[in-house]
This record gives sequence, structure tokens and C-alpha cells, in this order.
Amino acid sequence: MQMDRIRASVAGASGYAGGEVVRWLAGHRRVELIHLTAFREQGRAFTDVFPNLRGFASQTLNGMGWRRLAEESDVVFLALPHGAAVEAVPEILEAGARVIDLGADFRLKDPASYARWYGTAHGAAHLLERAVYGLPEANRDSLRSAKLVANPGCYPTAAALALLPLVKSGRVRGPLIVDAKSGVSGAGRNPSATTHFSEINENVRPYKLGEHRHGPEMEQTFAAAGVPVAVYFAPHLTPMTRGILATCYAPLAEPLSSNEALALYREAYRDEPFVRVLEDELPQTKATLGSNFCDVAVRVDGERRLAVAVSAIDNLVKGAAGQAIQNMNLMFGFPETEGLWVPAVFP
Repeated sequence: MQMDRIRASVAGASGYAGGEVVRWLAGHRRVELIHLTAFREQGRAFTDVFPNLRGFASQTLNGMGWRRLAEESDVVFLALPHGAAVEAVPEILEAGARVIDLGADFRLKDPASYARWYGTAHGAAHLLERAVYGLPEANRDSLRSAKLVANPGCYPTAAALALLPLVKSGRVRGPLIVDAKSGVSGAGRNPSATTHFSEINENVRPYKLGEHRHGPEMEQTFAAAGVPVAVYFAPHLTPMTRGILATCYAPLAEPLSSNEALALYREAYRDEPFVRVLEDELPQTKATLGSNFCDVAVRVDGERRLAVAVSAIDNLVKGAAGQAIQNMNLMFGFPETEGLWVPAVFP
């Protein structure tokens, strides 16, 4: 679908992910930013909530209903708590707008799996098959015609980009181990005891080992690539605001040299605008901070028949808002890098 300019609205604009969507859309020359909603913050100026966007987004946060929001938009970004998009998406689609859901409601294809991991039955299970999983590096062609996009989780994005070339080669066997460290913004804007400054500062903490909701999302991604493989996911919270570093361990089913592994990654990401394959150095979160880039590297321990793949992303950009806009560009026929071709912030 090719359009010169589109109307976009953001629901849940007062949270970190929603605010980040607004930040990127405000500089996108093919987008007119229409409505910003936040039901608990309605009536407040958006820039009171995000003062960094003064002069870029003058809207007042509102609590507009889904149908009117859709009728006045070409695309609606949903940055809502889990479960809320299930109610919003059917009405938005019926009114004719496209949807990019940054939450988890449409990522898992199996409603039973959703019920198991999110603790409630899926209220719009009939739409799960229509939802396109929004990882451009895996689903680019499907995204071009999508009406509903399930934006991947931040951890699964890092894990998938680190491991997909190895998994698709057929050279690995399970279980894969994904050891990932995230900045505290991944926990959202509402504070809790575990994300309080005094708790997280000078502290690194594992949590939900083998029990995190993003584990089955990773397994689904690899199965969709044609290689069902078990994943053990070990997330950690680190004392930084943004960023994910994923170190992924893949037992090899057959011998693989370091040069062969590197060749797999070069070939897989040769034409990918936002994935940079590193050869003589390893990824670090600072090199992707504030950008839509993912840095990846791979090493092979031949003696132990083990491949180690490492990726770094900004959890709020390639792990959320930037990837959502990359998906939007594909959906509306814009250049994929439009509005996103920005280097990381350093130092």
C-alpha cells in the first residue's frame, strides 16, 4: 500500500514505549500525528508528561473511544497493558484503520499458550491468525499487506536476531540458552519496589528464570523459521536505563567453524538496514543506544561444539517503538529506513 502521507495516533502515549513512538513519529516526514491517548492522564498536555518533546508534539492527552480514533487515523499504535488491546483491536479494524500492537496480546498464535502465560483467556482469538509477527528480518513480505501487526517483545527481538541465522542453518540442537540483560525501562513507567533506584542501582538481578513470558515467544519464532527448538530464557535486570545485551548459547548438532558461522550471519543480514554484523569486536549496548540498530556477533567453540551469539539493541527502539515504525513503513510502502536512519547516542 503506497501513500504519500498518513495519519497516525498513539494509544497509551504516556508510557515509555508510547512516548518513544511519539518521539520517532514527530520527526517522520510522511506522518501526521493526530491523537495521543492516555486514559489515566487525559487532559494533560503531552509535553507535561514528556518534556523532551516540547516543540515537537503539542497534543493534549485524551480518552477518545476506539471507533473515533480509528476513523480519524490510518494507523493506530497501541502501547497498552497486556489484555487491553484485545478489546481495542476488533473495533479499530472494523472502522478501517491498521493496528500495530506493541503489547503481547497478539504475539502468541496459540490461544491456549496465551491463557497459560498471561493468566486469562484470549478475548479475540479469531484475530490471532490475522496478526503478522512484526520482525521485519523474518516477515518482511507479510508485513507489507498486514492490517494487524504484533510487534515483538524486546527480549525476543534480541534473541531472534542473535540466533536466527544459526537456527535456520539446521546446525543447532536444543535447548538454546538465552542469557539477556535489560535496562530498567523495560519494566515500564509505573514504579515498583524492584525497579526503585535504591533497589536497582549498583545491582544486577536475575528474575523469572525459565518462567518469563518471552520464552514461548522465542520458541514460536524459531518454529516459524522451520526449526522447532527449546529455549531456556534467563533475563536479568541491570542498573541502566536503556538497552539489552543478549548472550545466546547454541549447542551444535554438527561441526561448524568460526568462518562458516560468520558467513551465515553475513549472508543472512547482508541486505538488512538495521542489523550490523560485527567481526573483530563484540556488541555493546552503548553502541545502539537511542537507535533502531541491532549489533550481532557470533563465536564458535569447536572443542565444546558450542556457538555463542551476542546481540545488543535499545529495548525502547528496536525492541519496541523503532521496530513498530519500521513495520509501519513496510505496511504503507515507505522506504523502510524512513524516519529511523539515526545513529546511536554516544557516550
